[in-house]
Parts: sequence; C-alpha cells; structure tokens
Amino acid sequence: MIRLVNLSTILEHLLNDWTSLIYVFFQTIPDIEYINRRLVYVFKCVAKYCKGCHGRLVCQYQDTSDTKSTGNLCKHAKVCWGKNTVKANDDTKDVRSARQALAGLKTTSVNGSITATFEQFAKGKVTYSHR
Repeated sequence: MIRLVNLSTILEHLLNDWTSLIYVFFQTIPDIEYINRRLVYVFKCVAKYCKGCHGRLVCQYQDTSDTKSTGNLCKHAKVCWGKNTVKANDDTKDVRSARQALAGLKTTSVNGSITATFEQFAKGKVTYSHR
C-alpha cells in the first residue's frame, strides 16, 4: 500500500530536525535532489559573496550513516563567514535570534561587524575591530 504524504508535512518535520545553529548561514529550506540515484539535501549559502571552495552549495547525502552530520556545513561557514562569526553565532544559543541577527544585518546598513551583531543577540561582550 502506498501512502501519500503532504510535502509541507515532510518539510515541517525536516525543519524540526534542523536545530543546529550552523543552519543560519544557509537558506531555510534546502533543495531536495537525487544525485546518482542518491537522495541529497542541497543547502545554499546565504552570503552575498560566497567564498566556498566548491561554490555556494553544500550537499548532505541521506543514504549514509551520518545523515544529520553538519560537518560540511560548518567547514563551509568557517571558510565563507570566518571562524569568529561562526563562534559568535554559536554563542547566541537560539536559532531564531541568530536568524534575526543575520536578517537584520542584511536589511539595514549596520556599521560594524556581523560578529558584533551576533554578540548583541547573545548578550555577550562586544569587541570592535580596527580593520
């Protein structure tokens, strides 16, 4: 018997599983593709000028034992956004706050760094760079 499932139900279930703060640096809903008959979630970096060595896309293969691993996403974010920014994002401890910080930085002309923006949402110590 084949059971039909609503696509929005599947996406809602997947979004509940993606709670790691690293997902903030990628589009909320990834593309779902098949590459060589393998199910793959393709996450797209949201950086305006992506610096990823393999481009803007990061694949997460679903037929492996570590389907929920975020290692490749972390590596990409550190290359594209910088280690300090990823660390400041981790300190926010809340996906919604981190997404708000990133969205606010995109929509307003903020003088300062993205690291300072995340630290403000994390209620951490704000440091300033002279670069």
